[in-house]
Amino acid sequence: MIPVVQRRAGTSPTPTSYFVNKLFLTTLALAAPLGALAQATPTPNRLDGSGLAPNGAQLPTPARYGETEVDILGSYYQQNGTHSAVEGGVGDQHLTDVAPTILLNVPLDSTTRLSANVGIDYYASASSDKIDQVLSSPSASDVRYHADFGLARTLANKLTTLGAGAGVSKEYDYLSFNLLATWVQASADGNRQFSASGQVFLDQIKLITPAELRVGGTQNKKYGSDNRQSITLSLVYAQVLSKRLQASLSVEPVVQRGLLSTPFQRVYFRDYAPGGLAPGELGTAKAEVLPRLRYKYPASLRLTYYATDLVQLRGFYRFYNDNFGIRANTFEVEAPVKVSPFFTLYPFYRYHTQTAADYFAPYLAHSVLDEYFTSDYDLSAFSANKVGLGLRYAPLYGLGRFRLASRITKFKSVDLRYGYYRQSTGLTANVVSFDLAFVMP
Repeated sequence: MIPVVQRRAGTSPTPTSYFVNKLFLTTLALAAPLGALAQATPTPNRLDGSGLAPNGAQLPTPARYGETEVDILGSYYQQNGTHSAVEGGVGDQHLTDVAPTILLNVPLDSTTRLSANVGIDYYASASSDKIDQVLSSPSASDVRYHADFGLARTLANKLTTLGAGAGVSKEYDYLSFNLLATWVQASADGNRQFSASGQVFLDQIKLITPAELRVGGTQNKKYGSDNRQSITLSLVYAQVLSKRLQASLSVEPVVQRGLLSTPFQRVYFRDYAPGGLAPGELGTAKAEVLPRLRYKYPASLRLTYYATDLVQLRGFYRFYNDNFGIRANTFEVEAPVKVSPFFTLYPFYRYHTQTAADYFAPYLAHSVLDEYFTSDYDLSAFSANKVGLGLRYAPLYGLGRFRLASRITKFKSVDLRYGYYRQSTGLTANVVSFDLAFVMP
């Protein structure tokens, strides 16, 4: 349930050695692919890169030998809407999430680095509070704990990097483990790079259903459990096209098997009203049901153009489809501008559009004869816009120095970022994030 925290953006022009590192960073950014969205978060089906998304194990990023990097990240996310999936496609979608995280990147020797990503996030949700239909119920908020570790080693030829990672995530209703393996091969001239990575998520989910569907109602805490497995393959090819233009292509097929529905999300039917109740009344819903097998086929293109020594243009396009019937297109542009030697502004804009899943219908539109049914608006047809601004301050000699555990630590840089998101369904969101970067020689 972590809000998406964007990392810092630089504007240096195009030396080959810089691009090799940049390619590697791009590869790592893709190493936790779209399949990670299978995690049990408040918005597990959102495809447009906004809102909440979990993290998985990642590999260390390159840095100067001997330098230990420490990043302290944090974010605050807030959303509002009127299509709560917990209440069958109607109701309050207000949600807040606070997510502090610490990232470590530690050199073990000249060719091997270890990374760690440890954090928590605390969320409060008006919609999940309605699982029991009682205000201030235990489902109103939750805390997720996560820890992820990675190890990367560059071989003797200095062109091949192998890596592995593992992680765990825990909250009230699910436990998740993930494993990652990556192979990166660069060309001798440093202008091309290919990477292949595979990631596996193994999830165990408590079957918490709406209170009225449980025998014993809110007093029944004997939840069953189910499992889900997600396997992702990420293939990325990146190349320098000219002195100013760089590009990368990626494909990230995903297979998910197991529980893909959210058991506490209600669905109300136009032709189902047991016990003499009217359709839509409490007691006439069923828990969401989705197929137990899903294939996802995203492909993306990234372009980076160094317009001048002070201005970059970054473009991104992704096409997505799956066997649930969703087809999606996502476009994003970011334009870092170096307004002084140490101060960078980077405005960004993202547009997303998608078709509805075959199994989606709004409140009271499903038939009780449907085999699969959901009123989760993340699976509906919609378009969305996200716009924002980031800033980075990174003085040549850092913002300051202090002693920590007998080592001199440099406060390297600070990043701040704000994003505003609006969906055609009426959902709006704001996210503020920061990144404090430190280096210990």
